[in-house]
Amino acid sequence: MTNDWLKRDPQAQAEAEKYGKPAPSRDFLLEFLQEWGAPISHGRLCRELGIDDEDCVEAVSRRLKAMCRDGQLMSNRRSEFGIIKKMDLIAGRVIGHRDGFGFVSPDAKGDDLFISPRQMRQVFDGDRVLVQEVSIDYRGRREGKIIEVLERGTRTLVGRYKVQGDLGYLIPENQRITQQIMIAADRTGSPPFRDGQLVVAELLQQPGKHEIPEARVVEVLGDHMAPGMEIKVAIHNYEIPDEWPDAVRQEVASLSAEVEESAKLNRVDLRHLPLVTIDGEDAKDFDDAVYAERKRTGGWRLWVAIADVSWYVRPGTELDKEGISRGNSVYFPEFVVPMLPEVLSNGLCSLNPHVDRLAMVCEMTISASGKLSGYQFYEAVIQSHARLTYNKVSTMLTEPKSAQGKQLRGEYAAVVPHLEDLYSLYFGLRKARDVRGAIDFETTETRILFSAARKIEEIVPVVRNDAHKVIEECMLCANVATARFLAKLKVPALYRIHEGPKEQKLVSLRAYLGELGLSLGGGDKPEPSEYQKLAAQIEKRPDRLVVQTMMLRSMRQAVYSPENLGHFGLAYAAYTHFTSPIRRYPDLLVHRAIRAAIHAEGDRSLMDRLKSAFSSGSSKTMRRPDGFKSNPQFRYRYTEEQMVQLGEHCSMTERRADDATRDVMSWLKCEYMLDQVGEEHEGVITAVTGFGCFVELKQVYVEGLVHITALPSDYYHFDAAKQRLVGERMRKTYKLGDAVRVKVLRVDLDERKIDFELLDKPGSGKTKSTRERLAEGKLDDRSSAKSEGGNAGNGAKPAGKKPAGKSRRPRSRNRRPS
Repeated sequence: MTNDWLKRDPQAQAEAEKYGKPAPSRDFLLEFLQEWGAPISHGRLCRELGIDDEDCVEAVSRRLKAMCRDGQLMSNRRSEFGIIKKMDLIAGRVIGHRDGFGFVSPDAKGDDLFISPRQMRQVFDGDRVLVQEVSIDYRGRREGKIIEVLERGTRTLVGRYKVQGDLGYLIPENQRITQQIMIAADRTGSPPFRDGQLVVAELLQQPGKHEIPEARVVEVLGDHMAPGMEIKVAIHNYEIPDEWPDAVRQEVASLSAEVEESAKLNRVDLRHLPLVTIDGEDAKDFDDAVYAERKRTGGWRLWVAIADVSWYVRPGTELDKEGISRGNSVYFPEFVVPMLPEVLSNGLCSLNPHVDRLAMVCEMTISASGKLSGYQFYEAVIQSHARLTYNKVSTMLTEPKSAQGKQLRGEYAAVVPHLEDLYSLYFGLRKARDVRGAIDFETTETRILFSAARKIEEIVPVVRNDAHKVIEECMLCANVATARFLAKLKVPALYRIHEGPKEQKLVSLRAYLGELGLSLGGGDKPEPSEYQKLAAQIEKRPDRLVVQTMMLRSMRQAVYSPENLGHFGLAYAAYTHFTSPIRRYPDLLVHRAIRAAIHAEGDRSLMDRLKSAFSSGSSKTMRRPDGFKSNPQFRYRYTEEQMVQLGEHCSMTERRADDATRDVMSWLKCEYMLDQVGEEHEGVITAVTGFGCFVELKQVYVEGLVHITALPSDYYHFDAAKQRLVGERMRKTYKLGDAVRVKVLRVDLDERKIDFELLDKPGSGKTKSTRERLAEGKLDDRSSAKSEGGNAGNGAKPAGKKPAGKSRRPRSRNRRPS
């Protein structure tokens, strides 16, 4: 082996520029270990590479440990480093399950590995581990054994403090962590807490093969049922940043309440344009404004103005770092954890009416057939001419002759003609959407109405009117124009991608549809239009919502990625997020890319890209005011690797927000149902599993489980293809979409579970026994004998029956899979 690693490492120069004492790069170390052919100690590695400088030796040690942490290398019991891929080990993240077992999701993708409850005792949900595949279990799942914990994902826990004898334990609120955590007996420095309270605990000892996890209480959240407790728990449980660091407070303290005059320079002045904001009744921030007008030659011109967040949040600032950490705003019922401080989200970046605001504008031309035919981006100063709501706009457009419609049209007379142009544009865009074959499902979202004491008074459906749809189509248009621009420019950027359904999901969906006499075309790779055709077929069916749910379950989750793979659901070849930089960090990155292109003069690399992308020059896609001066501060410095990392991080924070919000909704719905134990409701079966069926209550929009043991006495078998449970003896079935009547049996707030007892299917009538039917004269002795299992025709003696209630199957614990 040569000792001159500096000549052999292709990244040596880059390492030398970054560090005073450069160390071999990761790629070089992996190549060296591959050639070495066996694990090697740190000392031997340095000697082989001729590294004897003390600082450099230490730098190699740190790099080897980092590579172990990231799952590239592993250190064995002899402190030798080896390549994990050569050891048949798999690095991945632990996914816990409330029943005690778990899975490991491999970093390199592929199927998850099942982890037994015994193995799970040494880790928590979220830990990164090395596992070895040891067998295939009886269900055909790969089973793994944990070899080493690479990284701990949990530092603090939220849970209920419980006293058991002389000891105190923490029962985690995170349902994926099933271990009880011992609370340290020494309370020195801990706030006062008592049995039953929800607390935040800091881990002192992580779980291990022979170690019980131990923690100390660092914060008391309060009593279990205190108003707003569910949000506090979710914020801590999902580690959502909700406190502004002092450095961020200091940065925003320098911002003025109004837009500075100097910031309005070098921009296109659109203050004359009658842009309006259209949002919900209770919205506090207005980050998008729209205006449309008809073109003389046919079609429309559409302006979408978005609050210019990237002007205030510059790369590398404390605001920017906090924005990355949060990733997005989190919306709980009547409470928001914003991505950026209120001075921006509710102030400078809120397009309040009749005040100057900075905006990034996407101006588009749309043909009479609803197709996007041109676009142009520019920095602008605007004024919103009216703050409108969805309900007001809908009333003005769809009920113009009603008393309220006339009153509103009079109040907003100055903008009504422009709203009508927007409405006509909407129909053109909808027509193009249908031709494109985009999937358009009408789903029911709910809103919780609280009392003054923050107790749920009612759960109501949120109705999407035409005003919602107008704004949605305008935002889609701007997002598509942006994606096309970035794709042509070929700069590292984040796209919103939604891949087509996986083969296994398609097989399950088609099996289910086949039982209903329905089909999905398109073979192994159906187009979105095939889904839309099916949606049209089921439009008037009573089970439409259930079939639609199964169609949605067959699809993948949308994520952020620098690789433009298109958006399956919307049927776009390229799609990104441009319209909400105040609440989504990917949108902020997109704005920075556009601004960099506008200010590209002086950036030779980007200018070359612009010339290559737009043969007629960039004047048609970007607009600059007279006397425009390019600002070198807006140069675009992101790499493809950075975008990969940011895409993965922002996808994670989005899932985190969704999970936290779902958890809060489950808590609140359970709390709401506590007072309804024993009451009866009409419902519909929304999911069927091997252990029972889930029922959503009509009018209440709350879901609970009818456990298989709570069904009428029989042995039930799960038919996955037909999504139903079938009774072995009576052949009674319970399938997806069935209307049922249930009684609320119990509510478990700790586990977010509601149990129902099935009363009957409406209209089916109670199943009567043979004895009852015989007494009513509906059966003779011959048919009675047959039904009891005998054969009167050949003299066989009827089979005896055991007395009712003498043989009972044990009731299994009601567990809903996570």
